[in-house]
Amino acid sequence: MTEVKVGESERAYFNGGIVKVETTSSSLVSSSKYLNHAELRGLISQEMLRRNGPDMPNTAFIPEVAQILMMLEDFPSIFGLIEAEKARLPRLREWFDKRQLADFTKAEVQDSAPGTLGAALYDFMHNSGYELDIFYREIQVVNDFTFYLRQAALTHDIEHMVSGFGPNHGGEIALLNANMHSKSRYFHPGLAAFFNRIQIYLKAKTIMKDGLHYPEAMALNLEAEYRGAVQGRNWKYPLMLAPWREWVGWQISDIREELGITPVPDAGLWADTNRLSNEDDPNYGEPLLEAAE
Repeated sequence: MTEVKVGESERAYFNGGIVKVETTSSSLVSSSKYLNHAELRGLISQEMLRRNGPDMPNTAFIPEVAQILMMLEDFPSIFGLIEAEKARLPRLREWFDKRQLADFTKAEVQDSAPGTLGAALYDFMHNSGYELDIFYREIQVVNDFTFYLRQAALTHDIEHMVSGFGPNHGGEIALLNANMHSKSRYFHPGLAAFFNRIQIYLKAKTIMKDGLHYPEAMALNLEAEYRGAVQGRNWKYPLMLAPWREWVGWQISDIREELGITPVPDAGLWADTNRLSNEDDPNYGEPLLEAAE
């Protein structure tokens, strides 16, 4: 067996610019507040390198990472960016002023006409058993920031419905990538980075795990990433700003036209792709019957 070894010439080329910085600190210290956080270091390394075993699902520890990242934010800077963007972007200002939460209940939408957003919401809540409320449930809306947190959590599944990117391995990657591209094109880079913070983490850990452990999922990952980017860059504005309560009676096809959601993937695309990387899936490890395209 040939020994794989990184030679000294390679080390000198890649590491030659490293400068040792002396410190009087008795503990780990870095210029990165994220690297300095011991719990975050442990979670990031674990979640990027582990398998999605049956004992620990792919979604494990997302709340913990989200909480730590939020604790490390520079909130005065974020709040300043929000105010500056409200002055620059009338749609954002109106969204914050109205504070219309998309906290739909099954009873509200049970009589919706076929093909409407309301019908899709009812179908989702009735057949899945889930509610739209998946995160930040205990937060009370008292200002712009708390509204953003609650609304962003409530609309994730609505975005799946209108984008056509389903709640599966490929669809989740495509939707988060579409959001990242759309927000980065629309908002100030600093605010876009904040709005994309969790998506950036989810994308990074999923790429790493797929690339290390699940080759077929990694091939799908790249395709979904591309399709999401194409669609997201066509959106007229980020879906987080859509007035979902005003559109609950609209046909989804009309909502897509209004928002510039194109191209829409074929129905059922990637529906069976969780088994490529989720080891708790009963069909884990079974290859796709055809190429992901």
